[in-house]
Amino acid sequence: MSNAAKEAPPANDLLKNSTLYREFQAERQEILRHKWIESEKAGHDIGFERALTDWIIKHRSTWRKTRQSNNN
Repeated sequence: MSNAAKEAPPANDLLKNSTLYREFQAERQEILRHKWIESEKAGHDIGFERALTDWIIKHRSTWRKTRQSNNN
């Protein structure tokens, strides 16, 4: 095995450290939080797809703007 291959971080590490992946994970956490809140209000599990759609329509643009302003 060459030295370059030994020193290269595994592809998984590159993915997990990428900005795109971190943004995906943060957005997913917000959707899951929204799912929990809305499921509590409804008295039953509303499901991920419904929570995703509802969150995108109601909260995504504000969440992204807030996140961008906090990162600058």
